[in-house]
Amino acid sequence: MIDSRLPLALNGGGLEWPEEGTIAVFAPAADVDLDGIPKDRAEIILDFYPAYAAWEARGFKVDVGRDARCAAAVVCLPRAKHEARALIAQACALSDGVVVIDGQKTDGIEGILKAMRARVTVHGPVTKAHGKLFWINAPAADCFVDWAAGPEMTDGGFWTAPGVFSADGVDLASALLADALPEKLGKHVCDLGAGWGFLSAHVLSREGVEAVHLVEAGHTALECARRNVTDPRAHFHWADGTDWDPAHKVDTVVMNPPFHVGRAAEPQIGQAFVASAARLLSSQGHLWMVANRHLPYEAELKTRFVQVEEVGGDGRFKIFHACRPLRKKR
Repeated sequence: MIDSRLPLALNGGGLEWPEEGTIAVFAPAADVDLDGIPKDRAEIILDFYPAYAAWEARGFKVDVGRDARCAAAVVCLPRAKHEARALIAQACALSDGVVVIDGQKTDGIEGILKAMRARVTVHGPVTKAHGKLFWINAPAADCFVDWAAGPEMTDGGFWTAPGVFSADGVDLASALLADALPEKLGKHVCDLGAGWGFLSAHVLSREGVEAVHLVEAGHTALECARRNVTDPRAHFHWADGTDWDPAHKVDTVVMNPPFHVGRAAEPQIGQAFVASAARLLSSQGHLWMVANRHLPYEAELKTRFVQVEEVGGDGRFKIFHACRPLRKKR
């Protein structure tokens, strides 16, 4: 984590901040400490809504993107290689001074360090806690212009971007679920964890649908969804799927829920999505859900719904239909 390496770099390691100006920090985890970065000068740049809300609650200035120049920049390396390179390119393009790169070995910091050393002079690195931190001292926008990336249309005809789930093509699990959806889903549908909008596009082709709510925590993914799903019945919500609340209960929830934030599987995330789906649905509402076959969602589904059945899938994925959410007695 950056909080174990940044103090070492600042205290005797050779890293110095400019005397004034904004220090833009790209994609820090919600639970790290930014010791050594003055809070009144920091601006946190985040795409993921739960982390955005967490930093905002801590009293930091937070935004989903930055176009203005900054005095210095820090990039906390994400897992996806192309997303990491795009953030570095953005930081270098905007910073008038030092650009710091920090990341874990498991997130590819070694490869990024090697690639950057081939192009510019790199200072450091500071190595600790299974990761590295290093920096470049001068603006280097021209050196990394080929790393810049944003939303673009794929050969399949949909918009996506680096770091977005299933960025290279239609997710097989979502495709299975789309094929399994019934012709009638009700008037009001929620796509929980909508990604770039594949499932919502299929929902809108069903008879009688009046509104689809696309709920997605990734801001870039949601911006891609706006381009992919242009039907006026689509409503877009940048929010955490585990606590979003609609103005009114919905008839159906469809979802291919996430099950990890880091590399390890975290089935409790999907279980929280099941609980959220039950909360969002009307008393006679329906949930259509796809999941990896090894993930333990059956118990949570049976806790939250009167009727649960596995209705399809293949060797890798399972599709559930659950209906009539259970309400806790007061």
